[in-house]
Amino acid sequence: MKSKAFHQKSTVAQIRQRFDADVERFSNLQTGQSSTVDAPLAMELITSAATVTNPQATHFLDVGCGAGNYSLKLLEKLPNLDVTLIDLSLPMLDRARERVQAVTNGRIHTHQSDIRELELGEGQFDIIMAAAVLHHLREEAEWTAVFQKFHRALKPGGSIWISDLVTHTTEAIEQMMVERYGRYLTELKDEAYRDHVFAYIAAEDSPRPLLFQIDLLRQVGFIQAEILHKNSVFAAFGAVKPR
Repeated sequence: MKSKAFHQKSTVAQIRQRFDADVERFSNLQTGQSSTVDAPLAMELITSAATVTNPQATHFLDVGCGAGNYSLKLLEKLPNLDVTLIDLSLPMLDRARERVQAVTNGRIHTHQSDIRELELGEGQFDIIMAAAVLHHLREEAEWTAVFQKFHRALKPGGSIWISDLVTHTTEAIEQMMVERYGRYLTELKDEAYRDHVFAYIAAEDSPRPLLFQIDLLRQVGFIQAEILHKNSVFAAFGAVKPR
């Protein structure tokens, strides 16, 4: 799972094309992200954390919403939220809107866009979730700009929750965790599947360490950062904007 230089990574258009063709897989709440270790657990923890942190929430932003699984899970706990969905893929957005519309009386807004390009405004949302999307950010400046954007977009006391692929700063630990993930993928299907997943991670993704992201959340103004779960190269975590 060796990383390429940023200029060698897949373009936004190439990433969009892959996800356009994968709507059905991402439409399953239990198996939609089977290549992600502990995906159902991370979804449960993040939506539960958002619920207890912002029980009076009225507006939720789902960044990289895919087919809407995280929105659906949150709406089980906080019914009838207004929901804003963002994704690169129009087929994903269409499926997410269809599924979310069936379970909420709240307003639904959709944006086919890259989070780096979309203006979110100020103080618009009570909860933001970003699941398996931020690993597509490249340079550190992009990470900072997006985290600052999230902070501005949240209402005072609002919270952000992230579930994503992460790396490690110690080379030996990174190798150990990648090997653990490789064994997981092989046991899930086979070595060919492992190699397939590793190949598209190397082509598309540029994840950062968990502690880098926790530190960045604090740097841009968040407080009460919480690590909810970590297993091999995946983590679920979040933070709260001061009131």
